[in-house]
Amino acid sequence: VVDELGVRVDPDAQVIHVDGVRIAQASGHVVLALNKPLGVITTMSDPQGRTCVGDIVADYCDEHSVRLFHVGRLDGQTTGLLLLTNDGDLANRITAPKSHMQKTYVAKVTGALTRDEEEIFRVGIPMHGKRTAPAALRLIKHGTNPWYEIKITEGRQNQIHVMFKHFGKLVEKLRRVKIGPLELDQPPGRYRHLTNPEVAKLRRAVGAEQADQ
Repeated sequence: VVDELGVRVDPDAQVIHVDGVRIAQASGHVVLALNKPLGVITTMSDPQGRTCVGDIVADYCDEHSVRLFHVGRLDGQTTGLLLLTNDGDLANRITAPKSHMQKTYVAKVTGALTRDEEEIFRVGIPMHGKRTAPAALRLIKHGTNPWYEIKITEGRQNQIHVMFKHFGKLVEKLRRVKIGPLELDQPPGRYRHLTNPEVAKLRRAVGAEQADQ
């Protein structure tokens, strides 16, 4: 309870209620980081009634009277970091090929690649008539079904699945753990606001800050 004037609050860490009603932050740009669960589709609504990311943030959107949209997409069987925002310029810059925004994934696959295959993977493989851009690849867990870390700057549909399939391997599990400077830090189905410093760092990474000057 506030009983004196001039009390400062941190909108990223505190909420304000007046007469029992939560007060939303002043209208403006919002960026949320969501850990998309398995089986949830990347749409804000679905006419077929399937669970989508829009369902997860529906209460937030209603409470704050804000309309969000997802930045890029993850297929239903891919989990991990997904951004939602009402900042169209930032979203377009993140997804634009010329931004070269790096996305980091971890994948469990049906068999290890040879050293030669790993090098081909890094250089690029043919995909729908166009070679994939150079990628980073690192074996992070040995085994019959090993885990790899993959870093790519493209976002072509099912790209990582197609790249491993080129070598006769199937991706059993795939999770995005990083977008540019942002790391996955929420449990499945949970989301949080990006802090102002995080948004600033993201904008710098895609050159949006220079464009604003």
